[in-house]
Amino acid sequence: MTDSSNYWSRFAGKRHSRRTVLRGAGAMGGGLLGAALIGCSDDSDDPEGTTPAGTGTTPAGTGTAEASGEPKRGGIFRSTAVSDPPTLDPYTNASVDTKSFAAHVYSRLYKIDTDPDQDPFDLLPVPDLAEGAETEDGQHWVVKLRQGAKFHNLDPVNGREVTTEDVLFSWGRLSAPESPNSTQAQEITDVQAVDDHTLQFTLVAPSPTFLETIGDANLLWIQPTEADGGFDPALTPIGSGPWILEKYEVASRRQYGRHPEYFVDGLPYMDGVEDAVIPEYANAKTQFEAGNIHNASINSQDILDMRDRDPSIQWLRSSSIGLAWMAFSGADVDPDAVWRDERFRQAVSMTLDRDGLNELAGNVSQLREAGLDASDRWNNIQPASFGSRFWLDPKSEGQGPSSQYFQYNPEEARELFDAIGLPPGAVPYLYTSRYGTTFQSVAEAQGNMLTDGGLNVQTQVQDYSSQYITQTFLGNFSGIVYGLESSLTPGAYVERLFGEDSANHGRVRDEEITRLHEQQRVELDEEARREQIYQIQRRNGEMMFYAPAQSSSVSGWVAYQGTVRDVSRTRGYGVGTEVLAKIWLDE
Repeated sequence: MTDSSNYWSRFAGKRHSRRTVLRGAGAMGGGLLGAALIGCSDDSDDPEGTTPAGTGTTPAGTGTAEASGEPKRGGIFRSTAVSDPPTLDPYTNASVDTKSFAAHVYSRLYKIDTDPDQDPFDLLPVPDLAEGAETEDGQHWVVKLRQGAKFHNLDPVNGREVTTEDVLFSWGRLSAPESPNSTQAQEITDVQAVDDHTLQFTLVAPSPTFLETIGDANLLWIQPTEADGGFDPALTPIGSGPWILEKYEVASRRQYGRHPEYFVDGLPYMDGVEDAVIPEYANAKTQFEAGNIHNASINSQDILDMRDRDPSIQWLRSSSIGLAWMAFSGADVDPDAVWRDERFRQAVSMTLDRDGLNELAGNVSQLREAGLDASDRWNNIQPASFGSRFWLDPKSEGQGPSSQYFQYNPEEARELFDAIGLPPGAVPYLYTSRYGTTFQSVAEAQGNMLTDGGLNVQTQVQDYSSQYITQTFLGNFSGIVYGLESSLTPGAYVERLFGEDSANHGRVRDEEITRLHEQQRVELDEEARREQIYQIQRRNGEMMFYAPAQSSSVSGWVAYQGTVRDVSRTRGYGVGTEVLAKIWLDE
């Protein structure tokens, strides 16, 4: 037996407290090598929280918000949303708005652990609806549901208990061919109900990321079986999460009330959450400064002035799990496009002044001079927020020769464009305005950099709901697109960008990356898996199938009113459950 296979046997047949197992596996984050018994805690355990609400890309990191005193009950947490979800049903659309909404009303089997004093990227999944999970070999898992967990008391479900039949129904929705995220869970080949509270999962092979898969807020939201014809989840979401949707006014606000029979004893603390739809950054900032909302994402250029004027503001520094990228339309759309030549894609990458874009997006120099810890890292085809465990610094020697294609070199880019011979006419350059002012500023700057590098581009700003997320994001476009997305694990990014995922934006299929991806998804030795993921980043850096971009690599900042307590952070879309259920208001 290898050391990695011995890991499973060391845990077989033993019972461990959740905290004991987390200590034993804590160094393995980003993959659960050998967490053979995770969970098995009761409702009296201190519940975990996670990130700020109302942010466009999910933040995680370190900040200044602190817990204090005995939690108080009551109050309404008021935040903002940039836009409406294209749908309220998380199984029909891959939108960030839909998934962020889902985290309020639905539960998952697992969720991401959080601790105000730790980097969320170092933390492991912990039980949500599940009581715990067991495995002897990493390929066959038994997941136990909490007994007595109830859905919202709404017709036609009427507050009944969650059972394994609901999980099987939800799994069927996730794994259906029409599901926008079905390929993200391909490692699971079979799910069976042993009884009302016991599930048997079978995987294609031992997996280092199974618990992250069933805890990923992109994937398995547990809906009641009544959603199959008894009601429409796109109109009436009914889940077992901490919040019940009470009122939804399109383009105005969403109001949630506390789930009085939520399965985590004592939570939520607050009576409700209200998200006002405020697309304009300046308006949201004004509402925060007037005290009308409890938190707001603040542009880096405004932080020092606001901090000086109001010392009571609590600041949470965040690292986005999101990855910004530039993609090129696929061969099925543009078979003869000039970007079929990797030199074109390399040249596009070299037109980008990544340090300059970091200054634009993150105000790095000024914040550092003021004593704030502002990141200046560059994204690879894995986000910089993953850290050295799975992110390969494109400026490092480890990147190898392809590091040159990340460097700002417009002269070399022009030479490559000239050598290729650019066709007449402009190249479409597409992006959406949905992701906030920082993203849009970077998008505009990148367009100018492409022009300065010798490429004639025609900019098209797309509506998010009607065009970008329903067409362009799925690869149905011609030209170059600048986009942003979030996945929980390195392997999920590879599957999305290079696999059979319906949102493989550039329709990229590369034999070498496919081989490495198949290896890393079953590799239980973390060092070997890390090297495989590094090799994927080197290969993309060489070919520039996607040009990694910068708006998501800098530190983000979320301001909280001084009355907000127990703010935490996460690395997924699970804010509604993992953060808001634990926040309380000292008002």
